[in-house]
Amino acid sequence: MIGKISAKYAVRSLWRNPRRSILSMFGVGIGVAIGLIATSWIRGGAEMQIRAVSESGAGHLRIVPKGWSAQRENTLRLPNLQEIEGLVRSLPTVEIAAPHARVNGLLAFGNRSTGVEIVGVKPDIEQRANRIVFKSKIVGRYLKPDDQGKVVIGRTIAERLRVEVDDDLYVTLSGADGVRSAMLGIVGVLSTGVRDLDAGICHVTLETLEEISGYAGGGDISILLDDYRRITETRRELAQRLGDVEVLTWKEVNPGIAANVDGDRGFMRVLVAIIIIVVGLGIVSAQLTTVMERRREIAVLTALGMKARQVIGLVVTEALTVALGGSAIALAIGGCVAYLLATKGVDLRALMGEEFSLGDVLLDPYIYGDFGSWILAYALTISVAATVTASLYPAWIASRVEPADALRV
Repeated sequence: MIGKISAKYAVRSLWRNPRRSILSMFGVGIGVAIGLIATSWIRGGAEMQIRAVSESGAGHLRIVPKGWSAQRENTLRLPNLQEIEGLVRSLPTVEIAAPHARVNGLLAFGNRSTGVEIVGVKPDIEQRANRIVFKSKIVGRYLKPDDQGKVVIGRTIAERLRVEVDDDLYVTLSGADGVRSAMLGIVGVLSTGVRDLDAGICHVTLETLEEISGYAGGGDISILLDDYRRITETRRELAQRLGDVEVLTWKEVNPGIAANVDGDRGFMRVLVAIIIIVVGLGIVSAQLTTVMERRREIAVLTALGMKARQVIGLVVTEALTVALGGSAIALAIGGCVAYLLATKGVDLRALMGEEFSLGDVLLDPYIYGDFGSWILAYALTISVAATVTASLYPAWIASRVEPADALRV
């Protein structure tokens, strides 16, 4: 009965000064909406960067030979490549497993030359796994599984060497038994639109690289998952089932972008903390004003038998009502903007020009925000946490009102 009476008094008190109550709700709602929009943007940007890294050759996970992470030596090779491939593809979380082999070499045409990292691939898999391949324009064609002695290069390399499709390149590299050389016929020239990225594209089949280098097998397997949020569990399972190899995450393969993503998430946490503090200060001020205005009423209620904990419950109930109203406003404002971010996206070309790359990663020109059921939980949690926490001090002040002193004034 007392609880119903407290709730009744709480609602009546809010509508006693409707302008202040509505302004408090809007203050909470706008603050939480700003945090919701920023969180949607940052989560969407983080997902975009993770997708860009994983689809640019790093994978969500990468299996490498033991000791690779310490040496970063691309001549190391995996033991039993086919056996490892079969085991990886048997996992239900794995969408694509793309093997690679890498060797540093020198491409030459006439008296012109350029240094590159020659990457051996399985063409049919690489065309599905690597956005540098499937999102780029190509003159000629990409590699076929039976292409022996053929190469696909980036547009920047073609311009430096002044070559085109059907020309033959002379390649020199450090092989397993010393310096080796071979001739490679150009079947395609890839263009990502980013000169620096095009300067590093040199793809041959795994069999071709094995023949010209003398290094047998694959150097790594890049793994794309059906959901990047399952990286940890998949890595744990692979580490348990595989022996003399290392299982690395995209963060370990590309620490630069990992630092960007972690920095954005850190900023998001700081922003949420600031929002809670600002909203909380507004609620403290409003609630303290309300308590001071109602000292005589609280004194009468206390004299009639209302206990201190019930007085605290009265003030907290008022704050909770403001929080619910504020969360509805936050969802109305922030939810609509987050939906637009998720469906329309933001075109970054005005800020970045046409250079959509970071290191060897091909980025998307659009960032799409994240939108989902988490928005409802976010709005409710932040609104309630900020307002209820901020109301505890005014509630404590209200519970210490002495009836005799208050009624004497």
